Amino acid sequence: MTGTTALEPFGARLRRAMDERGPLCVGIDPHASLLADWGLNDDVAGLERFSRTVVEALADRVAVLKPQSAFFERFGSRGVAVLEKSVEEARAAGALVLMDAKRGDIGSTMAAYAETYLRKDAPLFSDALTVSPFLGYGSLQPAVELARENGAGLFVLALTSNPEGREVQHAVRLDGRTVGATMLAHLAADNAGAEPMGSFGAVVGATLGDLSSYDLEINGPLLAPGIGAQGATPADLPGVFGAAVRNVVPNVSRGVLRHGPDAAALRASADRFATEIASAVASG
Repeated sequence: MTGTTALEPFGARLRRAMDERGPLCVGIDPHASLLADWGLNDDVAGLERFSRTVVEALADRVAVLKPQSAFFERFGSRGVAVLEKSVEEARAAGALVLMDAKRGDIGSTMAAYAETYLRKDAPLFSDALTVSPFLGYGSLQPAVELARENGAGLFVLALTSNPEGREVQHAVRLDGRTVGATMLAHLAADNAGAEPMGSFGAVVGATLGDLSSYDLEINGPLLAPGIGAQGATPADLPGVFGAAVRNVVPNVSRGVLRHGPDAAALRASADRFATEIASAVASG
């Protein structure tokens, strides 16, 4: 998946990975307490050991790996170097990499963020990037355009699992739609006509319960955090996502990572989640 040749659209690549490997996304979240649980020091050496272990254990079997950029950035340039290597090795092993950086700005600054993660020859090039639209969806246009040019994708915050998100995402606009619904509508427009699935996804929490009042059928993927430590289970997915459940990419981080540093235990945990998710989606 590396190199300078043109990539097919992210949505097509993600659909194939989900069909072949199951839709599970596993986070790479090396926060200090998890490093300690693994018996690692909270330093660059511990960060590198943690990240390499996760990539070697899971990149050949899960559809998506999602490194949380902040946990690498906190170590400065040496931490970012570990992140670059992790992205490269995960993609080489066949996993799609979703960079969880939640970037959002306007104009040339948004363009620079996009170039950091979505330009094919960039050191941190990732298959997709999480972005924040709360400076207005139009502010994301540089990222949308660069993603299209490079076969990459975006996951836009829409209806997140954190309780604080409600004050913005559930706010009602003058046209009667919530902010979250407006983001979903923009994504549906950007995915119009794409086959087998668009490249522009939404972040929609698996913990939110009945979302039947929202149109989640955006012809694109729905990243669903909240499985495991936040209380949602794979069995909840059909009830939350309804007819859109086939495009859901459930994200599990602590539920898998707590089984490290044993690589076999990490693989077994990911396989269990993948099986439970596939069963839930099939019944939905």
